[in-house]
Order: sequence, then C-alpha cells, then structure tokens
Amino acid sequence: MRHFSLPCRAVVLSASLFATDTAWAAPAPKYPVSDLPASLRENAHGVVRAYDETLVVKSVSRTVSTVHRAITILDGAGSDWAQLMVPYDQLNSINYLRGAVYDVDGRLIRSLRASDVKDYGLSDGFSLATDNRGRLATLQQSAYPYTVEFDYEITSDNSLFYSTWEPQDEPQLAVEHATFRVLTPAALPLRYQERHLPKGVQAAHSQQSGQEVYQWEVKALAAVEREPDGPPLRDLVPMVVTAPAAFEVQGHAGSAASWQQLGQWSYELNKGRDVLPDDLRTRVAALVKDEKDERARIRKVYEFLQANTRYISVQLGLGGWQTFPASAVSTNGYGDCKALSNYGMALLQAAGITGYCALVRADAPDIHTEFSSSQFNHVILCVPLAATKTAKADTVWLECTSQTAPFGYMGSFTGNRHALLLTPQGGKLVRTPTYGVRENRRERLADVYLDAQGKATAAVRTAYTGLEQDRLSAMLDGLDPAQQKKYITESLTLNNFSITKFNLTANRQQALPMVTEKLDLALPTFASVSGKRLFLAPNLLSRLPALSAPVGGRQSDVWLSHAYTYADTVRIHVPAGLQPENLPAPVQLTTAFGTYSAQLHTLPDGTLQYVRRLQMPRTRFAKEDYPAYVEFRRKISAADKAQIVLLKTDV
Repeated sequence: MRHFSLPCRAVVLSASLFATDTAWAAPAPKYPVSDLPASLRENAHGVVRAYDETLVVKSVSRTVSTVHRAITILDGAGSDWAQLMVPYDQLNSINYLRGAVYDVDGRLIRSLRASDVKDYGLSDGFSLATDNRGRLATLQQSAYPYTVEFDYEITSDNSLFYSTWEPQDEPQLAVEHATFRVLTPAALPLRYQERHLPKGVQAAHSQQSGQEVYQWEVKALAAVEREPDGPPLRDLVPMVVTAPAAFEVQGHAGSAASWQQLGQWSYELNKGRDVLPDDLRTRVAALVKDEKDERARIRKVYEFLQANTRYISVQLGLGGWQTFPASAVSTNGYGDCKALSNYGMALLQAAGITGYCALVRADAPDIHTEFSSSQFNHVILCVPLAATKTAKADTVWLECTSQTAPFGYMGSFTGNRHALLLTPQGGKLVRTPTYGVRENRRERLADVYLDAQGKATAAVRTAYTGLEQDRLSAMLDGLDPAQQKKYITESLTLNNFSITKFNLTANRQQALPMVTEKLDLALPTFASVSGKRLFLAPNLLSRLPALSAPVGGRQSDVWLSHAYTYADTVRIHVPAGLQPENLPAPVQLTTAFGTYSAQLHTLPDGTLQYVRRLQMPRTRFAKEDYPAYVEFRRKISAADKAQIVLLKTDV
C-alpha cells in the first residue's frame, strides 16, 4: 500500500491480561507458526498472516486509512519486515501506531514500546526545507521464527492520492489472508484498477449507510521468486490501485478522471508563476539575438540556466505540486524540479520560444497510461519544434535540475517512458525520447601484446553512448579519480590483472553523449602454458554468462528491459616463435531474442583479430519461450569461452 506522511506520537499497545477472582488467564495464542501450511513457507522468508486495509473517503479533501498487518518472519533474510516506517507531513497525520511481537507458538513476547519507535526527518540530502518525517517502529527479534503485528491509522488532507493495496509487495513473501475495503460517498465515486488478481477475485460492491462499499480479498498466495530477466515484481503480484475522480488539496480543487483534467489542475496551480524580472528578460533576449536556429537558441538558454542555478528542493505542504515563482529562482539561484523547469520555461519565453513543463515518473518503471492518476515524482521541460524548410518537426527535452546533463538528453532517469505535458488546454500524455539498440552502444578496441610465457599487456579503448554511458558519466561527476579506478577495477571480469593507467573523458556536446574509457592493463596469466602450447581466450572483457533452467519451470515472462549493441575488436599481437595451431570456428546466431556473431582471423602481419558483436532488443516474451532463450544464452556463453591454441615453433 501507499504509506502517507504525517506527524503524531506513537501509541503504545500494552499487553492485556484478564483476571478471574483468583488467577490470571494468559491471552490466547495469535499466529502460531504451526498453523502455516507448507505451501506458504516454501521459498519464503516471511508470510503475511493478515493484511487488512480500509480507506474511508470522508470528503472531497479528506481520507482516513486504517491498516492492520501481521507478518511471520521465518529467517534473518526477512528481518526487515519486522520494521514499519510510517511517514507524515503537513497534510497527513498519524492517529495511532501500535504493535506487538509473538513467539513461534503465538505467545505475546511484548507490545510496542515508546523506545521501539524513532522519529526521523526524511531528508533527501538536498532539500533546503521539508516537512517530510517518519516514525520507524522496530520489533526485530534474534530467535526465528516470530510474528510482528502493526496497526496504524492515517488522516490525510491530500485527496490527490488514494491507497494502493499491494499485500505481496516483496519477493519471497507469501500471503495467508488479506482484505481491502473502500468506503466512499456516492457523490465521490471510486475509480480503481485491478492488476494481476487471482482467478475469481474481483471487487464486491455494496451500499452501507449511504456509502458505496468496495471490498477485495485474497488468500494463500505463494511466495514469488525473482527470476533472471523477469519483469518487475509489480507486474506479477496482486494489486488494486485506487484514485479519486474529484479531489481538493488546500482549497485547490481538481479532477483525476482523465489525463487532460489532471494536467489542467497542475497547470492552473502554477499558472502566472513564470514572470521574470525585466532586466533578466532583456539579458536573455540579448543572449540569443544573433542565433537564427531555434535549437541553438534553446541550447544557449539551457546552458545559461545550468550555469546560474542549482537544485535544492523545498517540500512544504502544497509545495510538492506548486512551484516557486520564476522571479524567486532568479533572485535565489536555486529551486526544485518544478521551480527550475518553470524558470527554464520562462527563460525560453524571453527568447521567443514556447516550452511546457511535463510531469514524469523518474528513475522508476513507467506509469500505467490506461489509468489516469497522480503517478509522477519529477518535472522536466519539453520544447516542441515546428517543421521548417530544412528540418522536420521535433521535440527538445531538458533536464533542468542538473548542471552537467547534456542538452536534450534524458537518459535512463526519464527516457523511454511517458510524461504528462502541462498545457493551457490541460494534460496531454506524450513519450520522452526512446533509447534503443542504435543509441545504447559500447564499442571496444583492445590491443593485447603477448609474450612466449603467457604474460600480456593490453591497451583498451571503449566508447559508451546513450544509456550505456549513464553510469560512467555519473561516476565522472560524483567520484574522484581514485574512486573511479576502484570502481572500474571491481567491474572488470578478469581473474588476474592490474590497471596500470586509466582515463575517463566525457563528450556532452554531441546529440548523443559519449564517455570514453582508456585502460592499460597488466595480464600476468593471460595465456596458460602447457609444454609447447599456449591456450588463451580472445574474448577479453565481454563474456556473457549462461542461464540455468529453473527447477519446476519458468513462472514469469522473459522481460529484456534494456536494448543495446556491443561491438568488440581484440587484436592479439603474437610474438615471433608462436603460430596458431587451432582457431575457433565462426559463430553466427540470429534469434528473436537478439543477434550474436564472433569470428577470428589472422591479419597479414600475423596479428590475430577477434571481432564480436551482440545486439539485444528491448522486448518481452512468454514464459514458454524461456528454454529457447536459455539455449541462446548457452551458445553465446560457449562461444565467448572459445580458446585459441598457439604452438611454439622455436622449440
């Protein structure tokens, strides 16, 4: 479920002992582990014994959410489930937080005490001011198994968000029983979406005291295990997502019944906050006056924004959705994603260019486009370009929170997904840039200098583009050279080596950013020597491991989430006195899962040249295709391990 944010003190749940005139009676056992069927313990670190959530819609602006959750912790890998974090803020308050812990037989060990609950500021490390706090309740025990039970209630004055019921929200977590109830006035109809519910489970709809009541129930859900190249867990487990039609946040009313209406609310909330000081407007106009090309003008404005602002978040109440005025960003030089995108939009207006802020779900799976609701956590800037005599219509996307993000590049943070464009006519769903096999490339050239004893040195140059360069680009900005070298050393798939020299450079001026990595390597055991023969694998750094077939069959679809192209050329410079006795045969694989080729030949000067190419799409296959995918990976792994045999001719 979605945990809201709110302030309040934890309420301590005391153990109740009932007495007769002459003797105390111990409470009846709760959740004895012996009651659990073996099917729920299989492949599980924990079992949800009960998860009962009730959402009551009080009005267009207020909801109350009540949760009861009991989990049996089977082993140490599930110990985190013995903790509960309940956030709070100005718009959400905790009415109570209670808990208890029981031993293997269901006997009460103790109730939640004040010392078991800590209050934290949920700082993100870059917010100047935030009212986000959380109460962390901890009932972890050292002896397994045991059961923890939590009860809490939240009143929210932010009806933009309703509950998401997700009783099985972690892998290797089984569910014995769970229910979800929603009570709402008939005048505020519930919007909901059911996802991956077991066969036969659906909403039970009734009326109660003038309210519409919806209820769901699931039982005996076996634990779900992560599988190689499987979809996200949320694509596999039962879930009910709810959302309002009408809502109100601090007097600002809106509707989430359509993307157009949800975007209209956000647009109106921020309307009129894009006014710049006159002197700044004049400065921007002068900055771009000599540029005839619209894209070049946008770049100049974006570079001005990057050079004169920094990202600092301010999240107080309605500030999660309403931006600082552009004039405040101009004066202070900082803002959050909303404020900086709004400021960038205002700067573009001063340059005679129209842009729009866009809501996006960053650094997370894409939104569910078929269900309009507030699924976003970030704001970026979108600049449509009209067609001209020399260019087609296009769109420039700008990440306004970074001083180093390349112009027009979204990367893995906000690329390959949908965004909600905020226009005067309301919201419009659009796609952010797509990065596929042509953009996400890793091209490597390695020169390996071998001696007769099997030692070698190598000079390796690798160019990364698109999503392939994101990790290294972030490393360039966030780590010093010593940390960079350590990170690279740990990432290389070599058994015995040392980096004698390395260098990383970034080219962020081109349309698709590139990071170039240069390494000099010492390889003391590159080839193994046996008598007058040397054995070596020409695939230096790009071996793809095989996959094992699952016991009991595949449970989920094959989900290849990252498209890429890898191209490797390895030139092995063989010393005099050695010649090839055996070279691997060429390999060519063409499948729906991807394509692979590897071949090795001798150049005129005696150098052995190995060329490998692997291209993988972003796609999804049925679980029945998994054996064929495993076979594809097995053949690649075998080809990647193929060896060259060199024969000493001077002995």
